[in-house]
Amino acid sequence: MFELDSKMNEERLEAIGDNHIATSAKNPLREDAFDISDSEKIEKIQESVKDILNTLGMDLTDDSLKGTPKRVAKAFVNELFMGLNPKNMPKASTFENNYNYGEMLVEKNIVLYSTCEHHLLPIIGRAHVAYISNGTVIGLSKMNRIVEYFSKRPQVQERLTMQIVQAMQEALGTQDVACVIDAKHLCVNSRGIKDIESSTVTSEFGGKFKEKETKKEFLQYLQMDTLF
Repeated sequence: MFELDSKMNEERLEAIGDNHIATSAKNPLREDAFDISDSEKIEKIQESVKDILNTLGMDLTDDSLKGTPKRVAKAFVNELFMGLNPKNMPKASTFENNYNYGEMLVEKNIVLYSTCEHHLLPIIGRAHVAYISNGTVIGLSKMNRIVEYFSKRPQVQERLTMQIVQAMQEALGTQDVACVIDAKHLCVNSRGIKDIESSTVTSEFGGKFKEKETKKEFLQYLQMDTLF
């Protein structure tokens, strides 16, 4: 009976990964996630990467591979997964809307690089973020940085889309925020079904963006070609 339950649980976990299902609206972090420093994490990850490469039969005395474990460890902590650490959350500089701009502001084609939490393979795409000011505006570059911060962690695209909207809503003090993400998942493109053409589109609409005409206006802006 135990073996059957174990097999069923393993199959369930495989299904969650293969179907890219999110099981939590928040990134699943342990309470002790930041009990050790970044430098300590790099040391630990470096040893783990060595173990993986050794298990695969790679010759770590080769000049090309000698520095790989440390390079990977540094990339994980300082770049690819830096968004796990709250200390890296960008300060969302906001200002009074002194020029009384009351229409929609859309930041299109924000390039994002994330990592699928099921296979640790890249997610590459573009985010389109919009808001309607209720008296406060945010610096354009801060919108990019919010996208980057929540992208740089093991993710699922649905959660990422929601987190961007929630962070913008908190910074601006309004529910009138929307986000659409169109991205390719290399866990679909390079393994499994190996479909190199498909992409995944997710959306989150808050406040006025739930209204038919406002949503329509936002989505129409995304159809515009930006050529310079």
